[in-house]
Amino acid sequence: MRRVGRSGLQVSRLGLGTMTWGRDTDADEAAGQLEAFVAAGGTLIDTANVYGDGDAESIIGTLVPDVIPRSAVTLATTTVGAGSGRGGLLGALDESITRLGGYVDLWQVHGWDELTPFEETCSALVAAVNTGRTRYVGVSGYSGWQLATMAAWLRHEGITLTSTEAEYSLVEREPEQSLIPAATAHGVGLLAWAPLGRGVLTGKYRHGTPADSRGASPHFSRYVARHRNESSSRIVEAVATAADGLGTSPLAVACAWARDRPGVVSAIVGARDSAQLLGALAAEEITLPTEIVQALQDVSDADGPDEN
Repeated sequence: MRRVGRSGLQVSRLGLGTMTWGRDTDADEAAGQLEAFVAAGGTLIDTANVYGDGDAESIIGTLVPDVIPRSAVTLATTTVGAGSGRGGLLGALDESITRLGGYVDLWQVHGWDELTPFEETCSALVAAVNTGRTRYVGVSGYSGWQLATMAAWLRHEGITLTSTEAEYSLVEREPEQSLIPAATAHGVGLLAWAPLGRGVLTGKYRHGTPADSRGASPHFSRYVARHRNESSSRIVEAVATAADGLGTSPLAVACAWARDRPGVVSAIVGARDSAQLLGALAAEEITLPTEIVQALQDVSDADGPDEN
C-alpha cells in the first residue's frame, strides 16, 4: 500500500484498469479479474465514465459489493468529455455514482479546458467533496503548470488535490519533464496508466499482431499503434533481455519499472482476461536490480530527454 500524495488515501501499488470492461471483457470475466486482484492484495479500481460508454462503471456497480465488499476496494473514476463547466462535471459525476452506487473514493477530471475558467472547474471539485459525492479529487491529462495552478487554488479553499493520472512507461516518459516535478512539489501522487506501453512492452507485437490482441481489435488498434515504431522496438528488446536474465516476463519487468519510479503511487494495469491479469500481478514478486533499471533507462533515454 502507498499513500496518494500528502493525503490520507492509501491504495495498492498496482491498480486494476477497466478500459476493456463492457466491451472486450464481459461481466463474468470482470468478476474473475476483480476477485483475483483483491485476493492478491489489490485495492485500487480505476475506471472512467467513457469506458464502454458507461458499461464499465455499471459492471463495477454490480460486482461491488455483491462479489467484493465495498470496504475492500478504492473506487476511482475519471470524468471525460463533459467539459470543465461546473454543471456538466457534477452532472457527469452524479451519473457515474448512479452506475457505481453510493460514492466514489477518488474523482478525477480529465483535460484542461481553455474555454472555461479553471476556477469553475475547481469549484466543481470543491462541491463534490463538500457534498460527499467523493472523498478525494484529482486531475487527468494535465501538464505540470496546469496541475500546479489547480493545486494552489484548491489549497486556498481547504481542499487537497490528491492525484494526477497520466500515461507513463519506458516508451512514454514525457511526465518526467514537468508533470512529475510539479506533482512532487505540490504533494500530488501520480497514477501511471499504460505502464506496459499499451501492451507493446510485453513483447507480444515483436513478430506480428496476434489475432486476439488489442492491436487487432477494431476499437483499440490505433491506441496500440502509438507505440509500435522503431524506437519502441529497441526498448522492447531491452525489456525482453532483462526479463530473460531475471527469469521473469517482459510484462513483469515493464510493470515493475513503472511501479517503482519516483512519484508513482500506483501503476494501473488493464487485462482482457484473468490470465493476463495474473501475469501483471507477477510484477509484485520482483524488484528490479539497480543495474537493470539503469540499463533500461539508458536505452529509453536514447529516444528522448530525461530531466530527472
